[in-house]
Amino acid sequence: MRPSLIALVAVVSFAAVPPAHATSVPDARVADSRQVIVVEAPRWSSTEGTLTAFEKRRGKWTITQPTVRAQLGYGGLVRGDKRRQGTGTVPTGVFDILRGFGRKDDPGTSLKYVQVDRNDAWTYNPRVPSTYNVFQTVDRSWNSYGGYVEKLWDMGDQYDYVAILDYNLPQGPITTGAKGVRRSSTSPDTSRGGGIFLHVDNGNKTAGCIAVKKKVMRNLMKWLDPKKDPAIVIRVT
Repeated sequence: MRPSLIALVAVVSFAAVPPAHATSVPDARVADSRQVIVVEAPRWSSTEGTLTAFEKRRGKWTITQPTVRAQLGYGGLVRGDKRRQGTGTVPTGVFDILRGFGRKDDPGTSLKYVQVDRNDAWTYNPRVPSTYNVFQTVDRSWNSYGGYVEKLWDMGDQYDYVAILDYNLPQGPITTGAKGVRRSSTSPDTSRGGGIFLHVDNGNKTAGCIAVKKKVMRNLMKWLDPKKDPAIVIRVT
């Protein structure tokens, strides 16, 4: 996770969703990124916001996705380092966009992409730190995890296309054990929650993710390029 940011540059207005102020690309903490998605909300309690995507070309930020509405968490937003599991809040800050997955075929993204099946899951049981905030592929019920697991296929069309944000992810290597369970050697903070994604809007508030219309999400996936160090900025204006 990168620190939240202060300096603002390249102020531009958009017609797609008239914001209360001009959306800007924060340059101070994304100097190594040439692709930046900016998500903004007017208040910490907001459950809706806006999303705009930019790409740096010849040293200047260019709009690649005009401003659209985005669904946010049912609990609003909170500083990334203050977020707690189960609060339904979106963490603010700057996060790398690492890879993707989805129920649909690869949309043509340059990100590492996995098409999920009915076996795939995302685990975040605080009682099992080694599997906290980890993508799993083994065929098992995960019943012992109770509510601390997402069966990715069962999440429906909101997970047709998903970009994984580098929020509270394990920093150590992940290995697969004898029973097929993937575990990290260095566990993240099990109080802060996980599975913070950018995904498809299903019409409901999220549990801490950002969601946009399917066409927008598909276009973003096709656009994202790991060679351009993509990042997402989430902030309250």
